[in-house]
Amino acid sequence: MSSARDKANSRIKALKSLLCVGLDTDPEKIPSVFSGYENPVVEFNRAVIRATADSAVAYKINTAFYEARGIAGLHDMEATLHHIPDDILTIADAKRADIGNTSKMYARAFFDHWPFDAVTAAPYMGSDSLEPFFAYEDKLVFVLCLTSNKGSSDFEEQLMHDGKPLFDRVLGKVSSWQKNANGGVVVGATKSSELARIRSEAPDLFLLIPGVGTQGGSLEESVDLGVDRERQSAVINVSRALIYPEGSFADIDGYERAVANEAAAIHAEMKMVL
Repeated sequence: MSSARDKANSRIKALKSLLCVGLDTDPEKIPSVFSGYENPVVEFNRAVIRATADSAVAYKINTAFYEARGIAGLHDMEATLHHIPDDILTIADAKRADIGNTSKMYARAFFDHWPFDAVTAAPYMGSDSLEPFFAYEDKLVFVLCLTSNKGSSDFEEQLMHDGKPLFDRVLGKVSSWQKNANGGVVVGATKSSELARIRSEAPDLFLLIPGVGTQGGSLEESVDLGVDRERQSAVINVSRALIYPEGSFADIDGYERAVANEAAAIHAEMKMVL
């Protein structure tokens, strides 16, 4: 089994948590208490990490929020990555995949240059576009399967000639492509009606489940239906609803307390189900 998967499952077992904290950091939404710092994005991310480290199994860095700011944003992403404790899974939410030689470079970027434990990837171009990621047998590769956005019906849910939806074909392919149990899929929490079937048909895959919180997915159902037989091998991502709490804050300590309280409440709900 991949060391990244072992890392996540060990922490799931120890904490009774599936919480993945999404660091979708938008400079325009950062509370004003961070504005006096030379690098408010990094300070904000450090505060989120401090506030959630006792509950989190993983941190998911959505690379788009950093790439949009060019070199400065990539520096912030790299600095943030180094602030995450070593025993917590790190996910590059990059949704990459291309012809083989290009994917090889993407894999090097996120697994060698930036030492992420996992990456998200798109399945549309098939096996040769994903093999360079799966070749890193100690990492995790989360392939988009059934996502939480409305547009998922355009392709993912379309029925194939055998009467099964396209996402079902993706599920089977990822199970066959994985190496050393390093395969995973992205399944939206808003698709809870399909989550139990997906888990049943792919008991050996690791699930990344976004869509809880702002998008309205059920936390309880996502925990109960997403885990494997050992009540492990799944993480549930919460981003905006956690890192942008309501209210104003007099100082960073106040912000961290608000985030920590929300993370603790999510963790407590997960414990009840696990």
